[in-house]
Amino acid sequence: MSAIRHKKRAGRRMLATAAGIATVGALVAAIPAGAAEETSTATATASESWTYGKKAGRTVDVQLLSFNDLHGNLEPPAGSSGEVTHVHEDGTTQKIKAGGVEYLATHLRDARKDHRYSITAAAGDMIGASPLISGLFHDEPTVEALNKLELDVTSVGNHEFDEGAAELKRIQEGGCHPTDGCAEGTTYKGAEFPYLAANVTDEKTGKPILDPYFIWEKEGVRIGFIGVTLEGTPNIVNAEGIKGLKFGDEVETINKYTKILERQGVKSVVALIHEGGAPASPAYNYDCDSPGPGDGISGPVVEIAKNLSPQVDALVTGHTHQAYACTIPDPSGKPRTVTSAASFGKLYTDTTLTYDRATKDIVRTTVASANHVVTRDVAKATDMTDLIGKWNALAAPIANRPVGHIAANIDGRGSTAYEKPLGDLIADAQLEGLAPADKGGAQIAFMNPGGIRADLVHSRSGQEATDGIVTYGEAYTVQPFTNMMTTVDLTGAQIITALQQQVSGSNEASPKILQVSKGFTYTLDMTKTGAARVDVASVKLNGQPLDPAKTYRVAMNEFLSGGGDGFPALAQGKNKLVGASDLDVFIAYLGAHSSAGSPLTPPAADRITVVK
Repeated sequence: MSAIRHKKRAGRRMLATAAGIATVGALVAAIPAGAAEETSTATATASESWTYGKKAGRTVDVQLLSFNDLHGNLEPPAGSSGEVTHVHEDGTTQKIKAGGVEYLATHLRDARKDHRYSITAAAGDMIGASPLISGLFHDEPTVEALNKLELDVTSVGNHEFDEGAAELKRIQEGGCHPTDGCAEGTTYKGAEFPYLAANVTDEKTGKPILDPYFIWEKEGVRIGFIGVTLEGTPNIVNAEGIKGLKFGDEVETINKYTKILERQGVKSVVALIHEGGAPASPAYNYDCDSPGPGDGISGPVVEIAKNLSPQVDALVTGHTHQAYACTIPDPSGKPRTVTSAASFGKLYTDTTLTYDRATKDIVRTTVASANHVVTRDVAKATDMTDLIGKWNALAAPIANRPVGHIAANIDGRGSTAYEKPLGDLIADAQLEGLAPADKGGAQIAFMNPGGIRADLVHSRSGQEATDGIVTYGEAYTVQPFTNMMTTVDLTGAQIITALQQQVSGSNEASPKILQVSKGFTYTLDMTKTGAARVDVASVKLNGQPLDPAKTYRVAMNEFLSGGGDGFPALAQGKNKLVGASDLDVFIAYLGAHSSAGSPLTPPAADRITVVK
């Protein structure tokens, strides 16, 4: 069914056009010595030998356009969430505003021009943790936009499971939401592209809950796509939504289905992996192949790339929201392209796969990849403008309501610090909302950093009359999960263990630093390793050392109280009391502590002392 759907699209894609485009820059993965000449020759052969209606030459270039971690960002992301960093040859850097599906559509459609063979793929988290315009409608607007973008295939990501496996199946197949129904005047037809979930299986049957792979085929060119999410997905989503599911090892799963594809005569394989890495520089055009292939990148994707079958020709990755186009050697020592296009539709990757019709495989030495900025200086795609207008009109009565005022930007997602000003603000809101005895009696509040999805931006946007207004829609974008708040009993010893779990165990390589409420302070010594990074003697509440034997009432969202993000100590809490949603307590705090005449100022972010 997927292959038939693709063939229907192929004819339409040849007609796709877009207005002029401005190129800001690209990062090209390193190509082995001598490959440039081979690439040029292969390209010339393919273009010179092709005649419509006749057989092509031995090799043909296939364009692979890819992106990842869109998270329902249909409108241009605000603040630092909507910027990418460009590094110039002299070492200076420049911030470029990027993203927005109206611009992404224009860039992709322009990039496809003159490409007989073009595939568009993604590496998960297309939906989930989305701004209000999409999240309010269970991300149906984003799927509608992706259909219009002519996305061919994507892997699932962890956020595809935010509302559970049953809802993900509805997203794929269509139909109205079982509780909220369809939005007024709309019908939901489902995704016109396959979601791939090769390593997500039903515990009872052992079978994948969605298609494990997809074969793209056109005029004898066949390329297989295998899609997986990170094996650790259960640690970062609500347990209730994934009951009965098993998340398998990425390498084992991809290698298994690579063999299955090969038995079907498909020897060209691309892995769509919702797991990623961390380049040494945040600049999208940083050369992560310096001084040698893959030397400038670290993280889980490196080990995955080094162990995947050499039969896999390229890796499109995501999850870490970073930008890179590297060549990491496969187990046979052969260079292999590994890419990621940051997040929120700010970049797209253009990869050339030279397909050999005789061997049915990719000529690996000619693979080249580049990340391109989705600049906002191009014409908007009118169909996307219409789509955004339609859904904004439906969301407007809720989205535009003012809920607070701020005196300056309060950075959350855009902050690179362990302690984020917006994290402190959210933790304070949760403490205040759950401090009353009948609400939970909270003394401390913890907030997971990954749950902070945006910044609060001071500049006016949308229908705001002045700078500094925070609308319901903006607050929702910061806290889109509607997690219910909980208050539990934890001993001082359990709290200290949780602090140590921020920087040890599954979080040692990539620390997840909890945001803490006012009055809670401690020192984090990053010159040490593992649990020793937490200075236990420095942990205090309202100036007094935390007593390991004493019981404290701790507020946190249900994701954390379930042990999410690698915090099993927090799941040991007793006497749980469930309160309002995280969004409700956040909005209540903004309303109670700010006004047009007295806006909130950014917290000082001075509760965690960090030694580096």
